Amino acid sequence: MTDFVSFKKQFKGDLVTPSDPGYEEAIDRWAHNAARRAKVVAFVKDPQDVSLAIKYAKANALPIAIRGGGHSAAGTSSSEDGLVIDLSKYINGVTVDAEKRLAYIGGGAVWKTVDHAAIQHGLATVGGTVNHTGVGGLILGGGYGWLSAQHGLAIDNLVQATIVPADGSVLTANSSENSDLFWAIRGGGCNFGVVTEFVLKLFPQRRSVFAGQIVFTPDKLEQVGAALDKWWPNAGSSGKASLMSVMTRGPDGNPCIVVSLFYNGSEAEGREHYKILYDIGPVADLAKEVPYEEVNGMQNALAAPGLNYYMKGALLSDTPSKDLRREVFDRVISLSKEDLNVAIILELLPHDKINSVPADVTPYRRNLHGNTLILIQWKEHTPEKGKAARAAAHELAGLMPKGEGYGNYAGTDDAASSKTGVAPAEKSQELFGQHYPRLQAIKKKYDPEMIFHKWFLIVPA
Repeated sequence: MTDFVSFKKQFKGDLVTPSDPGYEEAIDRWAHNAARRAKVVAFVKDPQDVSLAIKYAKANALPIAIRGGGHSAAGTSSSEDGLVIDLSKYINGVTVDAEKRLAYIGGGAVWKTVDHAAIQHGLATVGGTVNHTGVGGLILGGGYGWLSAQHGLAIDNLVQATIVPADGSVLTANSSENSDLFWAIRGGGCNFGVVTEFVLKLFPQRRSVFAGQIVFTPDKLEQVGAALDKWWPNAGSSGKASLMSVMTRGPDGNPCIVVSLFYNGSEAEGREHYKILYDIGPVADLAKEVPYEEVNGMQNALAAPGLNYYMKGALLSDTPSKDLRREVFDRVISLSKEDLNVAIILELLPHDKINSVPADVTPYRRNLHGNTLILIQWKEHTPEKGKAARAAAHELAGLMPKGEGYGNYAGTDDAASSKTGVAPAEKSQELFGQHYPRLQAIKKKYDPEMIFHKWFLIVPA
């Protein structure tokens, strides 16, 4: 099937081209600078539509991108002069089986939909800490959330997926059916096909939790670091506590350290747990007991849609104060000026549960302390601003522990942008480590032509 008329006749969803109304909206993304001018945006209605779109793209040599939530700052959900398989319009729902404690989630859903559907039954699962993030990209890359200390990564709670690989077939992947594919997608990203449905475990969840931000002035930096050094070694013992420490400028432009707290319990329990931080004397205290479904929206202000973003991942040190130090803080503040907002987010999500999973169960690394996100935000979309953001992110990454950071935090120079990029393949080897050869073999089986070549490229063996 090579001609567009035949494709459109068989396709049940919507096909949008540059001459159609709604095209600009169809290519728009959370990060304004991640938009690309696709030849076709295919709003698929079901796995069969996905299959048709793949076959049409292959027949016409159109590079493919998959759009779930469209939350990739690197542009991996966009395709210049290519075809976008967009799941967000029609395959975005969630069905909860409360008796079996399972959620059946469309590949184009966002985490807000999942959180709100599950909590109606007193249930929850590990999801993104920004709730307008897409489910698909976050899960396939690993998937951290506020509940990770208790329930591990999102991929640890994935029990089944429906996936359309490069040949257009529709496959079920779980521990007993296409188990090699099931292993690969739990951390291997979008390298193997289009996931139209995820089935995730759900867990009993109290309806309200203690969460929110406390803010410290710059003179408290060393005290905060010392307090976190005492807190961190035993933070995972309860499975209830996680926090993020942010070095940035506040909305008023003043330098500050923002600590986002989470405790899966009452306000009294949470305040007692974080007493070591409260004793330092925050200048602002916004933490309180809130409905659970609101928690994953509390970071949304850091990631408002429609701006320009550059993201880069880095690793955490074994001791918080090694990262939360004056040299790093001062550089963040000096780089954050005019239209460039700079933040370093230290994700102190205890890894005890995550790292208890044997290394060979998934291709995701099980030897990390945690992740750092370097987040650059700006308004005016110009090449100069983009270069400045990239330079700032790389300079700050140079001050953090060496090593490939969390793949879902890839910048534009970290994500694969072509089928033949040698450098991205080298980065993939570093990201996946000992698992890379096995991923290569599975890639050869399910996508030998590398039609799925976004994110961290896996070259077939």
